[in-house]
Amino acid sequence: MAAKRAERLVNLVIALLSTRQYVTAARIRSTVPGYEPDDGTDRADEAFKRMFERDKAELREMGVPLETGRTSAFDTEDGYRIARADYELPEIELTGEEAAAVGLALRLWESAQLAAAAQSALVKLRAAGIDVDAGGGIPLQPRLDAGEPAFEPVYAAARDRRALTFDYQRPDEDAPRRRRVQPWGVIAWHGRWYLGGLDLDREQPRMFRLSRVVGTPRASGPSGAFEPPADLDLGAMVASQVGGQEQVVVVRARPGTAVGLRRWATPLGTTEDGTEDRLELRTSGGWGLADQLAAHGADVVVESPAEMRDAVIARLTRLAAMGAPA
Repeated sequence: MAAKRAERLVNLVIALLSTRQYVTAARIRSTVPGYEPDDGTDRADEAFKRMFERDKAELREMGVPLETGRTSAFDTEDGYRIARADYELPEIELTGEEAAAVGLALRLWESAQLAAAAQSALVKLRAAGIDVDAGGGIPLQPRLDAGEPAFEPVYAAARDRRALTFDYQRPDEDAPRRRRVQPWGVIAWHGRWYLGGLDLDREQPRMFRLSRVVGTPRASGPSGAFEPPADLDLGAMVASQVGGQEQVVVVRARPGTAVGLRRWATPLGTTEDGTEDRLELRTSGGWGLADQLAAHGADVVVESPAEMRDAVIARLTRLAAMGAPA
């Protein structure tokens, strides 16, 4: 669709939504930008009629409820309007957990690849009357973010289905090694981002931690060069290849807080005084959970194990030192 025609259709929709009365074709012609002006000639009249008929048909094909009728018995010709009740989206209703998840996603999606979609979602939700706090909590970003330098090129290559080449530094190797991969997707696992794909040299599915990618990954070849397996489960893939020994962590959380943690935690009831909730968390992602717990500040306190409690305290201590006046 040409840009001018698209703009005209948008103007027409706005005009017909802004009134409850039926608007005549002549009125539409004089008020909606983009239509042939009335210069008194038959040529201009015919051009307007053809254009307006095409636009009405286009709107109806798109599902816009364009109505034809007359506002009163004294009207001499039909007019047009859009039934607002039939055109508008129904009320958007989110639970507290769902709204919190959206707020967290807005904080996580800070890369150029995802920021526009996140901002668009925020605008639409606020327009629907839903208050999503995208900046709540203490000023500490969770480790689960798109701050990895390799995130954007890896995400783009997986989205476009293009082969990817990068240098990868394993902790048990002295130097990085070149990897050639068909990127199937990226996934967050216990506070870290991973790339899942087919290692072309080893001819095996592999997971790659983005923080171990050295330099900037390079995509090559045409888009749509491959398709991931139909039964692909990145969650199961990262759990089987990355997950280590499982650790059980028990925390206390203030009521109404730590919604993200509660989604995958096992409730253990309340504390003896009934002021806090006790939650059991299971993780095999090393100390990534400590970063997530520290991000909740005073809302979450680790009961056990002592090593996890000490790790969270150390992170909060460093944060306090960073914010202390010089």
